[in-house]
Amino acid sequence: MPALLFPPEVLLKAQGRGLGLKVAIFDVDGVLTDGRLYIGEQGESFKAFHVLDGHGLKLLAQGGITPVIVTGRDSPAVRRRVDDLGIAHALFGVQDKLPAATKLLQALAVHWADAAVMGDDWPDLPLFQRAAFACAPPNAHAELRAAAHHVTAARGGEGAVRECCDLLLMATGRYAALLQGHLTTLDSHRAGHRARWRSTSTPSSSRSTRCRRRGRRTRRRGRASRCGGGWASCCRPTCRWC
Repeated sequence: MPALLFPPEVLLKAQGRGLGLKVAIFDVDGVLTDGRLYIGEQGESFKAFHVLDGHGLKLLAQGGITPVIVTGRDSPAVRRRVDDLGIAHALFGVQDKLPAATKLLQALAVHWADAAVMGDDWPDLPLFQRAAFACAPPNAHAELRAAAHHVTAARGGEGAVRECCDLLLMATGRYAALLQGHLTTLDSHRAGHRARWRSTSTPSSSRSTRCRRRGRRTRRRGRASRCGGGWASCCRPTCRWC
């Protein structure tokens, strides 16, 4: 049974209508990051992202909810992160987010009633007012926290996006299956590894190879042995003449 729990009323709101939400729109600065900008003489040099958030976005896509990025800034670091996560739909350097996000949803044949939004500042408010579910990190502006259906426990850039993804997946009933799938995959991998090891491993006494010093055929020794003033392991065998 999953250890993660959310209030029933929040889960009900995050279900949306019909079979669940189809798209989740995320801001970057203050949501996927902690909101700080590192700017040098050459402009913005780097951004810090959290691995939990990245895996959450991948799980969201696996659960049938399309992740979308709509951000007011643009930088090589953001584009690299979006590309690494395999997010196909992203808008960079958007000053007016509402018309841009609306056009993108129309291209995806999705209504606002089937969309979730996560943001942290005033440019995200128009999206909050139209989306079926709105989420904000605790470091968001007070107006965003007041308008959100859920304020995450984790801060932006520290797992807030993962919490939102987990909530949406749990609301649509896909969280437990994805969790179980990970457990099954790990168990299957271990079992398969043990099976392959048994099938390929044979007693060291039955293996024959060439002596590394004299080039003669010899039986491989199972443990390291002293030979010619140096140590020779079972993967670099010596023979009885050495």
